[in-house]
Amino acid sequence: MTTFLLVPGLFLGAWVWEAVAVDLEARGHRAVPVTLPGLAERAGADAGRIGLAEHTAAVVDLLDEYGPGVVLVAHSYGSFPATAAADQRPDHIARVVYVDTGIPEHGESMATSLAGAGIAAAGEDGLIAVPGQLPPGVPESERERYYRLATPHPAATATDPVRLTDAWNTLPTTGIFCVDSGLSRDVARSLHATGAPRFAKLAEPGVTYFELPTGHFPMLTTPRELTDALVRAAAGEGAGLYD
Repeated sequence: MTTFLLVPGLFLGAWVWEAVAVDLEARGHRAVPVTLPGLAERAGADAGRIGLAEHTAAVVDLLDEYGPGVVLVAHSYGSFPATAAADQRPDHIARVVYVDTGIPEHGESMATSLAGAGIAAAGEDGLIAVPGQLPPGVPESERERYYRLATPHPAATATDPVRLTDAWNTLPTTGIFCVDSGLSRDVARSLHATGAPRFAKLAEPGVTYFELPTGHFPMLTTPRELTDALVRAAAGEGAGLYD
């Protein structure tokens, strides 16, 4: 049995992992879907004052509860608190899996790493409003559920810089790319070919990749295929960057 700690992206809570969690548990694993502070059932009047440190602490607490041997899964924005938590508790983690997202660098925020990607500005309440559109390919039933359950996101978590040492950098890592949203092994190879130090890890031993023919929300569009990739990643499977 493997324990999968499932960290969601912007506007999301544990609910977004429901189908994946059910499938993982049906296969004999433990699934721990995460709702970060200020979101979904943890939303409240103080949500606009929550920063990246609080989100990181929430993931660290779960690693302390369920580790060692955890497979830490991060979708989209979730890569920031997940990587920061992995940096604090590398001995609790068997592998980090990044779902359709990059790996943050020390000092970056989500807002700076995605400059020009259209992250909305915070309102007076310190929250980023739920976007009015989802990418194509999300089934209508899941679109309805998204707009019913998604919540405004604490803006400071997207603008606070992540604080990292190199402690997490030796952990086995897997990238699951959703090719319809623009990420792929080809893109990763292009980044690695620049020779920039931040992309050196992409080709290291122990780093593997999967590609899914879907968009940015595979837990809503292709949950079975995402579960397959997670289970295989936990077993050390997947292609290398240049395989």
